[in-house]
Amino acid sequence: MAGSSRNDESASVHHHRANAPARLDCAVITVSDSRTEETDTGGALMIDLLEAAGHRVVSRSIVPDDVDAIRGAVRAGLAVAGCRAVLLTGGTGVAPRDVTPEAVRPLFDRELPGFGELFRMLSYEEIGAAAMVSRAVAGLVGDQAIVALPGSRGAIRTALEKLLLPELGHLVGEGGKVT
Repeated sequence: MAGSSRNDESASVHHHRANAPARLDCAVITVSDSRTEETDTGGALMIDLLEAAGHRVVSRSIVPDDVDAIRGAVRAGLAVAGCRAVLLTGGTGVAPRDVTPEAVRPLFDRELPGFGELFRMLSYEEIGAAAMVSRAVAGLVGDQAIVALPGSRGAIRTALEKLLLPELGHLVGEGGKVT
């Protein structure tokens, strides 16, 4: 009967995905003390990948590596009418100025530890042991997602293509449901 349970779970996941929003309004935030819109290739890639998948970027900002600035930008993104996901790039490493996880975690209603675990696993396959210095995190605020990624283009591509784009609609669709 174990196979039956697995089939039921698989059917449930497919049902939820099928009923998830296919297109989301998203905010993109780059956390950096040195990037400008012209030099922010990571944020630009994130926007390109989101838009290519049919999502709409409703807000873009660049903020310094500062807890209050990051939290303010995330709150502003969450407040944009219709915004369902705020994606950040940068500030997730181990340097003293990397404070993005500390800035966003208190905003979460629920953290999604599996996101960081899977991201680091995929990164390990690509870059080896250096993946352990990533502190990528994700969580939900009601039916809105907050995702904090490293600033490298490779990390952004990995996270979006392998984790977020396939599941983002499902994630926010399920996130706000009351059972």
